[in-house]
Amino acid sequence: MPNMKNAKKKVIVDAKKKVDNNVFRASMRTAIKNVEKAVINKDKEAAKTNLEIAIKRIDKAKSKGVITPNFASRNKSRLTKKVNEMK
Repeated sequence: MPNMKNAKKKVIVDAKKKVDNNVFRASMRTAIKNVEKAVINKDKEAAKTNLEIAIKRIDKAKSKGVITPNFASRNKSRLTKKVNEMK
């Protein structure tokens, strides 16, 4: 347990940041899964709309520092490739 005032504040701030980061990460993962489900079901229109949402959420998580830029680029590229390969 922290004794100093700044250490106590840091614990509180970290707890709040953890909640926010989990929200960004969870929404990003859900969006990615939605794109992958649409690709599996061969629904090109749903895949395209879900891809746009997923890219927005990936960029948002990257801008907030929840994920690294390379992780964001890799996921966007992988998802876009999957959607573009659909017939």
